[in-house]
Amino acid sequence: MQLTTVFAFSILAGCAFAKLHNVAVCVTGRKYSEVGGTPFSPSYTWSKDYEILPDETKCACDLYKQRNTGSNQWDQCPDCNFDGNYCHSEGWHIGGDEMTYYCEKKCHAQGAEGN
Repeated sequence: MQLTTVFAFSILAGCAFAKLHNVAVCVTGRKYSEVGGTPFSPSYTWSKDYEILPDETKCACDLYKQRNTGSNQWDQCPDCNFDGNYCHSEGWHIGGDEMTYYCEKKCHAQGAEGN
């Protein structure tokens, strides 16, 4: 019983850490602002503003589409396509860390954002 519980928990934990997206963009000018609440209240929230960079997003999306680094869902993005603003993947192949890498290191953006 314990082995099954530990195994199930490890699968769920693995899914929680693999931040997959079906829409992602490259961004710059990130600004965080407090929306409301106090530091110890449940209503304490922040908003995030940024500028979407279409050229850098296209660059990152094209690179991600060419990616083939293994057999995990985020290792390939055969359905990645750029629509003029966003990089889309109907199969949820876009990994947050991977998109951030392409945006920052290869396409010279400040970072990436995804749904």
